[in-house]
Amino acid sequence: MNYTQFQKKMSDYPVFTKQEIEKHFPEFDTRRLVEWQEKGYILKIRNRYYCFSEAFISEEFLYYTANTIYQPSYVSLESALAYYGIIPEGVFQTVSCTTLKTETFGTPVGHFQYRHIKKKLFFGYTLETWKNVRYAMAELEKAVIDYLYLHSEILDSSTFQSLRWKMDVIRTNMSLEKLKVYGNYLDHDALDKRLGIFKGVLHAET
Repeated sequence: MNYTQFQKKMSDYPVFTKQEIEKHFPEFDTRRLVEWQEKGYILKIRNRYYCFSEAFISEEFLYYTANTIYQPSYVSLESALAYYGIIPEGVFQTVSCTTLKTETFGTPVGHFQYRHIKKKLFFGYTLETWKNVRYAMAELEKAVIDYLYLHSEILDSSTFQSLRWKMDVIRTNMSLEKLKVYGNYLDHDALDKRLGIFKGVLHAET
C-alpha cells in the first residue's frame, strides 16, 4: 500500500484514527503515520487523531473535530452562540460541553476548549449533517442555558450589555417555552435566577 491508495480510501474521513485505518488496511504499519507526518501529508491533531494536511479548515470541520477528539461532547457556549448569530464577533477557539473534565487543547488545526457539565445537563443538542458525517451542536436554547449555568458572574442586567448579545436575533429564533422546560427540568436555583435576569433583559428590549 502506498500513500495514494491510503488517501483514496480514507478521504471520506475528516478525522481518522489508527482503528479506522485498520478497518480498510488490516496489516497497516503504523510507522507510515510518522513517515507521512514528516513528509507533510497528514497532521496529528492530538493523541491518536489525524487528518490530511490538505484538509480545508472550515467551521464545520472544527465542530466535527471538537466532537471527535474528546468524547462525549457537543459544541456549545460561545461557539454555538456565534453559530446562531447571537454574538457579533468570531470565536478564536471551538468551545464545547462535556461530562469529562475541563480541558483545553492547542492543535495544528485550531484550539479546542471543553467545559465540564454534570450528566444531567448533557442534552439539548442536534446532530447536524456535514458531508458524510454529523456533528453535535447545542440548540440555541441549550447554548443559552449552558452559558448561564457556567457563568456565575452574571448578577444583573448590566452584564448582558457587556456581552453584546443580539437580543433581536434571540427573540426571532428562540423558543421561550423550550427554555422554560429546560430550566424547570434542571431545577437549579442559581440558574433560575440568571434565567430570570436574561428574560427581563429580553422583554425590556422589545
